[in-house]
Amino acid sequence: MPIYQPSSIVDIKPTPDGYISAKTKTNIGNLRVKENQILMTCSGTIGKVSFVSRTLANKIFSHDLLRIDCRKPDEAGYIYAFLKSKIGNKILLTNSYGAVITHIEPEHLATVPIPDAPTMLKKKIHDLIVRSYELRDESNDLIDQATALLIGELKLPDIDAFDVGLYKKAAPVDTFSVRLSEMSGRLDASYHVPIVDAIIEHLKRYAEEVTTVGDPRISREVILPGRFKRVYVDEGYGRVLIGGKQLSELDPSSKKYLSTAKHDKMLKKLEVHEGTTLITRSGTIGKITIVPKHWEHYIPSDHIIRVIPANKDIAGYLNIFLASDYGKVLITRFTYGSVVDEIDDNHVRQIAIPLLKNHTVQKKINDLALEANEKRYQAYLLEQEALQIMDRDVIYAKK
Repeated sequence: MPIYQPSSIVDIKPTPDGYISAKTKTNIGNLRVKENQILMTCSGTIGKVSFVSRTLANKIFSHDLLRIDCRKPDEAGYIYAFLKSKIGNKILLTNSYGAVITHIEPEHLATVPIPDAPTMLKKKIHDLIVRSYELRDESNDLIDQATALLIGELKLPDIDAFDVGLYKKAAPVDTFSVRLSEMSGRLDASYHVPIVDAIIEHLKRYAEEVTTVGDPRISREVILPGRFKRVYVDEGYGRVLIGGKQLSELDPSSKKYLSTAKHDKMLKKLEVHEGTTLITRSGTIGKITIVPKHWEHYIPSDHIIRVIPANKDIAGYLNIFLASDYGKVLITRFTYGSVVDEIDDNHVRQIAIPLLKNHTVQKKINDLALEANEKRYQAYLLEQEALQIMDRDVIYAKK
């Protein structure tokens, strides 16, 4: 059964990190999270919180994650908002003597004060958080619909079901042959894995055309940002910097801020805009996201490649294909490096992209992806509204 790591609770659409056997000597039922629970990381990066909606409900997480069941279920969103607020999180991460906590136990939460706001205020904040998470669920449904349409139109089998047919079965290790004319200047075997050729051949059979990300009809520009010495500042004095680990989050946690005074001209070249597809290029390669409206003018780190779509009519479709299991294989085949895996902008331009025979279906996929992105933006606004009410009318309320 799929099992998820605690760090993935803040992902909009988390993916399992492995699988746990039903024979494992533990009560797996106790590892499943329940709808309306509040989740909190208690080791490593501690204090990250999430609210369990339909996306996470019944998923299996490791023991290293606190589950909070509220006595009054209709106040769960309110308590989540307090723990997510800057003041609430700060109180959570310090003990009564002011020392920083490196691990949270359930007993520690007993000492964390929760402001007792008027019932109507609690309900308002709770409802905003619940609706925010409902919109995230709906966005995930739209992504699933778009991906299913793509798979159906291209008649794509499960990624593990491709009949590559090139392995030499008698060899003690996976072995395959590559013609000299197909080497493309690459001697690393990972570049020539048969599954890549099998996917591309399949796409050519069922798509109207197979082109590449670098095609002007697909992208206006593919950007690999340069590296520079960063000058960090406090919130309010600079632009938000996000890293590859935060691409799957709605509101990137652990934000850093780059000085606008020191980097003003450079930041204008590095900022991203709604609809751009971001791809991690080193370490964990091939994490994909599409920039939502509230990330406008954010600065992704130099470990993230930007693919600026040719127009809105291709932006969502491009993202859906690259984020699919098939797109990931076509991205990671370009990986090079002996210690730290890397790809660059030239590799991204060469990634194969199918254009569908049925233009109506392709437009539908594109529209579903853009609608999902808009729902995530609306989900962000609702959560921010709840946090603002928490600050204004509860934490900093004037008598």
